[in-house]
Amino acid sequence: MNDWQEQAILAVHVRGLDGMCAGCHAWWSRLAPYPCWQVDWATSRQARTITARFLGGVR
Repeated sequence: MNDWQEQAILAVHVRGLDGMCAGCHAWWSRLAPYPCWQVDWATSRQARTITARFLGGVR
């Protein structure tokens, strides 16, 4: 995955007014509490990328 794909997920999967994930509701008609598993995945990928860059890893 690329950084822009993670950013796209985070841009769409935002907290709705009801506290549910707006992206899950719009894309799949699912009521998932925010943060959904996709937000968790995207933020963990970002954290790994930042840590690897800080420690001098290749990415």
